[in-house]
Amino acid sequence: MANLDSRGPTGRRAEDRVDHSSQLLKGVLDMCLLSLIAEEPSYGYEMAAKLEDRGLRLVSEGSIYPALSRLQKTGLVDGYFVETDGSGPPRKYYRIGSDGRSHLKTWAGEWEALSTGVTSVLNGGVGDD
Repeated sequence: MANLDSRGPTGRRAEDRVDHSSQLLKGVLDMCLLSLIAEEPSYGYEMAAKLEDRGLRLVSEGSIYPALSRLQKTGLVDGYFVETDGSGPPRKYYRIGSDGRSHLKTWAGEWEALSTGVTSVLNGGVGDD
């Protein structure tokens, strides 16, 4: 008898796979947001669109705003308001501070080491020197 549920070849349901991906993303969302803000000051919805354009489709505005709040509370970014063209309320933009730049540099180095290690494990050590 055929299995009629939505389990893939790993035996996991599609919704479990999405949840797993979102858990992985939560670990790096702050770093990704800080990197976007380092490129140019941005507001939340704009950052969500940029993340999606760059392949991080699981990020919602609902997860971005708490992360931005954490970054601001820790002094890595500053928030400020910019008036819109009159069609809505002011937008809250975020810009990176000097502590944020330093933190991002450290974070990027840590990510590089971690991702290299994970890739090595997933490839069975092939290509390691």
